[in-house]
Amino acid sequence: MSAGTADNAQPRYRDLAAWLRQRFGCRVQKISLDAGMTCPNRDGRAGTGGCVYCNATGSGTGAHAAGLSITEQLRRGRESLGRRYGASAFIAYFQSFTNTYAPVETLRRLYDEALAVEGVVGLSVGTRPDCVDRDVIALLQSYAARTMVWVEYGLQSIHDRTLERINRGHTSDAFRRAVEDTAGRGIHVCTHLILGLPGENRDDMRQTAEAVARLPVNGAKVHLLYVIRGTRMEQMLQAGEYRCMEQDEYADAVCDVLERLPSRMVIQRLTGDPHPEELVGPAWALRKQETLSLIRRRLGQRQTWQGRLTGASLEDLSRVPGAAAGG
Repeated sequence: MSAGTADNAQPRYRDLAAWLRQRFGCRVQKISLDAGMTCPNRDGRAGTGGCVYCNATGSGTGAHAAGLSITEQLRRGRESLGRRYGASAFIAYFQSFTNTYAPVETLRRLYDEALAVEGVVGLSVGTRPDCVDRDVIALLQSYAARTMVWVEYGLQSIHDRTLERINRGHTSDAFRRAVEDTAGRGIHVCTHLILGLPGENRDDMRQTAEAVARLPVNGAKVHLLYVIRGTRMEQMLQAGEYRCMEQDEYADAVCDVLERLPSRMVIQRLTGDPHPEELVGPAWALRKQETLSLIRRRLGQRQTWQGRLTGASLEDLSRVPGAAAGG
């Protein structure tokens, strides 16, 4: 099948839900967890104030502050997502803040508690590349020997000038080292990329995708930079120092990224989920399904797909990739 005559029903990127169904034979949902963590660019180790786009909850649910244990958060999530999506298997997703930023024994206790809940078939641990060391990676590897483990490293941009501008508190080299140290241990590595960061243009975003494509990364989350209340980004927007991306502009930027990422990578997300009461802009960020439909339509209009610029064919996206890189 040539690119010009490709069936529009043919998947143009490797979707997480389909990938999980291939592996488990059922619908699998991630349950977001709040373990009460913080970040080194909040507590002074790497900086203060956090990333310019992050508010006091750190993309969290507030469940920890409400006194809910990991077990109770998972039970509630299992009931809700099972009813909504018909899911029968779940991945415990430690999402809020930096979920390796604690002593190893604390992490072991939290991960063990999550995996003990009925229906949980894997772990996903969101963290920063400067918050993993040999002991943390060895801990994750011990779980990967018996269950599915993803570690999600927030990169956002490969450009150090951007990382400094958004107050990340680490460099792109820290990301490369973390990925290389994690590879070959059976752990699936996912990276987070943000499009529309202050000071970046379309070429900058393409360069980030190209840099990630050269590393042993198994998956990616692509996020829109939306502005939420109580952040430095809100101040920048109000002062005229920042312009939010338009929906069409974002869809094209996502296509640019996808066609540069290898077809073996699992695409876990193509836009974000802002809380309506927190969102300052852009308003279209609340129309998630509309944005996803636009991205899929734009891929078809451009006759492109994930990995096209790396030499992958459209049919490669239907093939099941191997295990974690080097694993």
